[in-house]
Amino acid sequence: MPTIKLGYAPTRRSIFSAPDAIKYRNLTRDRLVELDIDFVDITDINDEGLLYDDQDMQKIAKKFKAEGVDGLFLPHCNFGTEYVVARLAKEMNVPVLLWGPLDERPEPDGVRLRDTQCGLFATGKVLRRFQVPFTYMTNCRLNDPVFERGIQDFLAVCNVVKTFKAIRILQISTRPFDFLTTMCNEGELLEKYNIQLAPIPMPELIQTIRECQKSEGEEIQKVIDYVKESMIIQISEEQLATVAALKVAMTKLASRYGCQAVAIQCWNALQSELGIMPCAANALMNDEGIPVVCETDIHGAITALLVEAAGMGKNRSFFADWTIRHPDIPNGELLQHCGPWPVSVAKEKPVLGYPLAFDHPGSLTAEAKSGTVTLCRFDGDNGQYSLLLGTAKGTSGPKCMGTYLWIEVANIKRLEEKIVTGPYIHHCVGIHQNIVPILHEACKYIDVKPDFYDPIEEDVKAYLRGEDIPEMQ
Repeated sequence: MPTIKLGYAPTRRSIFSAPDAIKYRNLTRDRLVELDIDFVDITDINDEGLLYDDQDMQKIAKKFKAEGVDGLFLPHCNFGTEYVVARLAKEMNVPVLLWGPLDERPEPDGVRLRDTQCGLFATGKVLRRFQVPFTYMTNCRLNDPVFERGIQDFLAVCNVVKTFKAIRILQISTRPFDFLTTMCNEGELLEKYNIQLAPIPMPELIQTIRECQKSEGEEIQKVIDYVKESMIIQISEEQLATVAALKVAMTKLASRYGCQAVAIQCWNALQSELGIMPCAANALMNDEGIPVVCETDIHGAITALLVEAAGMGKNRSFFADWTIRHPDIPNGELLQHCGPWPVSVAKEKPVLGYPLAFDHPGSLTAEAKSGTVTLCRFDGDNGQYSLLLGTAKGTSGPKCMGTYLWIEVANIKRLEEKIVTGPYIHHCVGIHQNIVPILHEACKYIDVKPDFYDPIEEDVKAYLRGEDIPEMQ
């Protein structure tokens, strides 16, 4: 599980009860500890450990920056000082979570101690004036299930934003000549999002493989042993050793260039040099949380990183083609690729053999586990970028080659129209979790438009504001 650190800055306003604000400051802190949340407190800033004036705001911002917080949690412990909260949020430029404990019944004499909800209304408006995007967790009690869910979801949102702001992708060779679909604007990605590419030519990969074959024998043998344990081998020992050397070399190159993901030209120059497909090596790296995508699809690699971050390490993602309609189920579709999906995604022991469309070995064949999956695609053209989002359910279907999963969606014609008219292509990334609300919320922080292929936006928003939407769980 990734570690996300929150800056904990509870706030109050002077006209309401300071003792009650301190009480809820402490109760909220204790709940964070109980939930094992990593956070930075402000008890050393003033006697109350609360945010309510400008001078303290500067000290708090300095402390949070020094501690490297990934998000702000701003509980309104009575009303809250909305303008100081907004100034802190603007200064920090990280995701912001607003929340306040549910207000109690007024005292018998009519006195109210907190007016928390009213303070949240005020802060929301001021944050808009400051042009600070924020996340809102519904006014609730600390022990309500929606509190824990909201905190955990916000951590995942922070993880997506943190990941997106530091992306560097190892690009192994150019895109295949035939694949104009996978072209990208490297300069624009850098200028707009600080997404960096580390391009290397195919000979550098080949040279690194040769070096690893000479110096990394023990590491290569570990990969071979794992493959023999986790896969059904239908290739030669020599070919298996090459698969393992390729995996070790790509891992080394990703580390050398400080990259979190890889986009590789998987055909056909590689085959003339190595005599194998890279699919199985890709699968091995994918299972270790380093996404490797096919056909030098940079946008696909970005998608995979976002999906992995939103999943918070619970499941591994898989890179797929939208391919053909299901022959029997009207809203069915085949997700498939030559064989790069992680072993952990498979519902059966994968076969390490030959792919559907190529004559060289090195790909996996296995049907993926069923269940609910999120399907996602970061893409764009003409300077506009969006994130295609939706869910599907795994279903049964004819046996296929490669790594594959038959799915059923609500409306295949609507999905087909969305992909054909763009800005998307035939590639997507899936994961066996419903992370649609997480990715939708993260989009507001990264200047990417969320785009649904089903009309579920209202359900997603209802889930995010704390309503019980079973299909969003």
